[in-house]
Amino acid sequence: MNPLTQGELDQFRGGDEKYAHWLRRLVYSEGVYYMAERAGAHWLIDIVASYQMHKKVKNNKRLQEFQLWELKVKTDKNGGKSAVVTLREDTGEPVVIRQKIEYTDFPLDYIKLYVEGGTLLLPSEH
Repeated sequence: MNPLTQGELDQFRGGDEKYAHWLRRLVYSEGVYYMAERAGAHWLIDIVASYQMHKKVKNNKRLQEFQLWELKVKTDKNGGKSAVVTLREDTGEPVVIRQKIEYTDFPLDYIKLYVEGGTLLLPSEH
């Protein structure tokens, strides 16, 4: 099977089916489920879910309503890939959470995810 593409993710428009994360801190959309299955990236959902009870998130009223999560993947000169996951209140706002990922095989250079009302979703599902 070919690697996941952004075009595949852009086709999701926000169906009714939701998946409960095992930590019970959020649910996620069909598009996020698809991304995690195709890219082997359930770890990315785990990262977002794990921060939902962090004091910087739970004590911030704006972050309770909306969260912008971004994963940026960097390839080194030897072909190894690392990444940084960040959380912001919105585009242009300062980073609230930053987590480095020492190694990843995530197929895209960049992905943006939103949390709205306790649901993790793709921008196209917004």
